[in-house]
Amino acid sequence: MTGTASGMRHLPTRSRRGGREREITPTAATGASRAFAWLLIVSGGLGALASFVITIDKFQLLHDPHFSPSCNLSPILSCTSVMKSAQASVFGFPNPLLGLLAYPVVIAVGFALLAGARFRRWFWLGLNAGTVLGAGFCMWLMTQALYQIGALCLWCCLAWGATIAAFWYTTVHNVRHGIIRARPGVVAGMREFHWAVPVTWYLAIVMLIATRWWDYWQTLL
Repeated sequence: MTGTASGMRHLPTRSRRGGREREITPTAATGASRAFAWLLIVSGGLGALASFVITIDKFQLLHDPHFSPSCNLSPILSCTSVMKSAQASVFGFPNPLLGLLAYPVVIAVGFALLAGARFRRWFWLGLNAGTVLGAGFCMWLMTQALYQIGALCLWCCLAWGATIAAFWYTTVHNVRHGIIRARPGVVAGMREFHWAVPVTWYLAIVMLIATRWWDYWQTLL
């Protein structure tokens, strides 16, 4: 009986409020669905890939000022313009090095969850805080690229999209399991319309990019 009771302490229970079923997770440890685990693996992998490519191109550019990365497609879609900007080394070293440190952590968490790992509340809040900082930093870089640098790096855009997905669905997971406490209506809305925020976010970015260089995009039609 002792072993059974100990195991049950880690299992989520369910309650009903207003006709909606909500998962209530014990404070001991919380796992995650396979879908969420794979989302972390894929988003972390895409972010790591983007960071790796940008880092390699940055080193090539430092070695050879005339080097042209493969993502230099036009005066607007120009990785070189972004890499040579002051914003590309905010902390005194190339920004992608942060991605090479952070995204593998996201991948590792995803694989751990896929294997059945369960983490305590402080861990989930830490992961959420990390993704919040990452998404905020990406959005700052986006505004700098659009309105200060005047050019886009496609690999950077991939990293932005991956970070947004990791941030939002980590938040959804934490709200759903009671790690971040919210009103029942908010929980129900995030469960049912979890796709609405990232889709709106991505569309807003596309709209900003489109309007920023509308005259240029028209020349391509």
